[in-house]
Parts: sequence; C-alpha cells; structure tokens
Amino acid sequence: MEKREFQGNLHKMKTTFESPVKYELILNEDVINMTKLVGTSIKMSFTGQINCVNCGRLTSKSFAQGFCFPCFRDAPQNAECIIRPELCEAHLGKGRDPEWEEKNHNQPHVVYLAVSSGIKVGVTRETQVPYRWIDQGASKAIKIAETENRYQAGMIEVALKEFASDKTPWQKMLKNEVATSIDIIETKDLLIEKLDDEWQEFASDDDEIIEIDYPAIRFPHKVKSHNLDKTPILEGKLEAIKGQYLIFEGGIVINIRKYGGYFVSLEVEA
Repeated sequence: MEKREFQGNLHKMKTTFESPVKYELILNEDVINMTKLVGTSIKMSFTGQINCVNCGRLTSKSFAQGFCFPCFRDAPQNAECIIRPELCEAHLGKGRDPEWEEKNHNQPHVVYLAVSSGIKVGVTRETQVPYRWIDQGASKAIKIAETENRYQAGMIEVALKEFASDKTPWQKMLKNEVATSIDIIETKDLLIEKLDDEWQEFASDDDEIIEIDYPAIRFPHKVKSHNLDKTPILEGKLEAIKGQYLIFEGGIVINIRKYGGYFVSLEVEA
C-alpha cells in the first residue's frame, strides 16, 4: 500500500460533530483525516524541534501544551482564570489582555454536565459546544446553566463541585468505561436545586442530551502513555481516537494536545 508523509507542528486536532466524530490533524498546509485512518498503521516521528503555538518562536521546552515560557507567563490564554474561571475579571474590563478577555471571556458561557467514566461538571464558552465535550472524551453531555460571562459560569461551577467532580479520569475514559447508570437529566435537576437563588436564574431549560460517538475498532483494556521526548518515534496500528488522544494497538496512547508545537513527521497509509 502506498505511503504518504506529512510534516509540521502538532496542534490540537480539529473536530467535526458527526457520527463518529471527524478528527483532522493539520500539519502546515495539509489536513489529514485521522478518522479515516483508524484501522491502519501510522508512524509519527518527533524531530526534536518545538515551536511555541502562540508566537512561533523556537523553544527547548514546552509549557502548558505548547507555549514557550514567556507566553506561558504572559499570554492571556494561560491566565489563572483558564483553569479557575471563577477568578475571571473580563466582565470588569480587566485581565492580562483586556481586549482578548472581552472577545473570549466576557461572552456567553455554559456550565455543563458530561458523562464519561463518571459524571463531571465543567465550563466552556458557548461557541465551544459540543467541541469542548468531544475534547474531553465525553460520551454524552447536557447544559446546566447559560451565563453572560466566564465569571458567572465559574461561580456556578464552584458551587457544584461539592456535589459533582470537575475532573475526568483519563485512563477510564480511554478504555471507554462509560457510566451507564447515570440519569443525566435527573442529576442536572438535582444540582440546580443546590444552587443559591442568584445562580438559579441562569439555569438552562435546554434538556437536549448530546451523545458523542468516537471512531474506534476497539478500545484498550489497559493504557500506557507514549512520551515523545523519551521515545521520539511512535509506530503502530491506530485503533481508536477519543478526546484528543490517538489510541494504538496494545493500549499505547498519545495526547496530541500535550505535544502542541512539536515538529513531527507523519507517515500514513494512503
């Protein structure tokens, strides 16, 4: 079978909400449909070069999934409110870059419930639905609240953390150990009841359950992360894609987002 080779810096895979999810890896000018490659053998080789995903400069070490240290320290994409949205000050006209904050954080946000191995609560910008859920490997998700900005969504998430986790156990997610006994609408209603009155006004009446199907010929029983820094070549049969992970035969997995900015060569079956 003919082989094709592509080169470029890794970035988070682009996703399209289809059944199954369509994953595309963009390397320079080339767009590679990874969903179509499930079931085939691929080879990824890290060249040793890393470019910051924000400014493009060469960096010897990657921080926070692809940033050089100055961008990790100063860029608004790495502000504390990315991880802790309750600290966001975009609605006050503040932040590392107020203009960026206005465009990205002082915008409608969603608080959601997602089910993978268990149930978790999370926050995302409204325009990132359902892509955020796909990136997390959720099997299904539903909106709990719809807010005017990131701060409000963060405060609701904090209030709900006492009753629902905000973490996804990635190993169970990749093994497709989905919690099937959870009634997501009932859970949503129970959580809304836990909110104070000032936050209940943002409760969403949208009860649509978004179900997500991932491309796979099988999911592994055990998983082992591949480290491109230690072993720069990854080769094998691609058996599934879930979240931002490529899953290979033998349960070898790689988080593409973790290696943002790494310059790689990708050899695939045409």
